[in-house]
Amino acid sequence: MTQKVKMKKQTINTANAPKPVGPYSQAVKVGDLIFISGQIPIDPKQDALIVGDFTAETRQVFDNLEAICVQASIGLEDIVKLNIFLKDLSKFDEVNKIMAEKFREPYPARATIQVVRLPMDVNIEIDAIAVIQ
Repeated sequence: MTQKVKMKKQTINTANAPKPVGPYSQAVKVGDLIFISGQIPIDPKQDALIVGDFTAETRQVFDNLEAICVQASIGLEDIVKLNIFLKDLSKFDEVNKIMAEKFREPYPARATIQVVRLPMDVNIEIDAIAVIQ
């Protein structure tokens, strides 16, 4: 008879990333995988939304992702998958430019999707899956 191995879920939270705006965790670790919830451009130090400058908004989102990675004792280089949600797909090149600053090859797999609306009417949201190596 085959026994099921139940993997324990561990939540990951840090004050260096925005507090969840709903009933979810900043990230959840299961085995060697870390699932990072969608991050929006909230500056956790100010507890304020960054608005009006798409580049600044995008940098804040990546800073939030990185803060959660640091809390999990990993780095952005351990991210294997990103889902990027944009209100305006014409911002695709700006996102690529910032990603090229934040990541080195091998780059994570990625999907970029234009959506009608995001939480708090932000312009960008990114979630991620990372692996502990």
